[in-house]
Amino acid sequence: MTDPAIPDSRPRLAARTEDWVHSRREKRAKARGKLPAVIPYIGYGSTEWVRVLGRVLYLKPAAHEQSRFRSDVAEVSRVRGWRTFTSLHVPHQRVQVLIDGEPHAEVEADRGGVVDANVRAALSPGWHTIGLRIADEEPAEAPVYIVDPAARFGVLSDVDDTILITALPKPLVAAWNSFVLDEHARSATPGMAVMLDHLMAAHPGSPVIYLSTGAWNAAPALSRFMARNLYPMGPLLLTDWGPTHDRWFRSGKEHKRRELRRLAREFPEVKWVLFGDDGQHDEALYHEFATAHPENVAAVAIRQLSVGEAVLAGGRSKARLHRSVSGVPWIYGPDGATLREELRKLGLL
Repeated sequence: MTDPAIPDSRPRLAARTEDWVHSRREKRAKARGKLPAVIPYIGYGSTEWVRVLGRVLYLKPAAHEQSRFRSDVAEVSRVRGWRTFTSLHVPHQRVQVLIDGEPHAEVEADRGGVVDANVRAALSPGWHTIGLRIADEEPAEAPVYIVDPAARFGVLSDVDDTILITALPKPLVAAWNSFVLDEHARSATPGMAVMLDHLMAAHPGSPVIYLSTGAWNAAPALSRFMARNLYPMGPLLLTDWGPTHDRWFRSGKEHKRRELRRLAREFPEVKWVLFGDDGQHDEALYHEFATAHPENVAAVAIRQLSVGEAVLAGGRSKARLHRSVSGVPWIYGPDGATLREELRKLGLL
């Protein structure tokens, strides 16, 4: 048995092994003429700063492979998910941020090639487009949503089993969605897009953010899926897979917990409606957040899985234990239409 007082060297070994494999693939990519390129993701911010999101991959220059990633998120050509996972990321690449076409700041991708950085910038509320580029290459355009300082309402939604349905056992969902199918094989949860659209219409100018334990590799496909199914446009907050220096795999629950706390810090005046499902973790995480930050939660809306979906998801969480925490209302429903009626009863629609 491993002594808990002694750090387990296996995750560190896995990280070193991943680095070794990556270095060999990197040499082959460079030999084939591939160069670092930025894939932009939707960002957000306030009138004083912007959270810049993207990923740096080795891609063929002046080829359709590069353009398919770098075109507008709603128009990216259809690409099966496994291609985004086999594309090679560029660790610690410096990326220049352009605002109004002018160089504004420089940020650095992390070990997995993910760009996630706050940049000081004075922008007006609403949608803007910033540029991300490497050296003097043509910049990739990234949409960013600037939250109005007067905003007091926001929407935060889970993705899998909440707005998107895949009838597969939970351990296979991420792999199947990401490696095998394109986004046309996914199904939208009935009524959820309409409900979210009505909610945003009732609260114009409010931010909408999608929080998932999915990998950043799937961001282009998820963005296309949501655009095609008419979900309100908003940033995706995803995570990176693979080993770190202290564990085999990153924790999806900790990722969601960390992002919820971050949003509470960044927008202390905003009260969020938190959307999730009753298939394991969302209720517990929202219960924890609503207890610690009741001033930041307008309501918790939980989509109830069908019996079959619950079996595939590995069961249900202890749903009814979390009703009415610190004055925060909890509502339940199997689809968007039911949740819309419950939100109307709360006066939120």
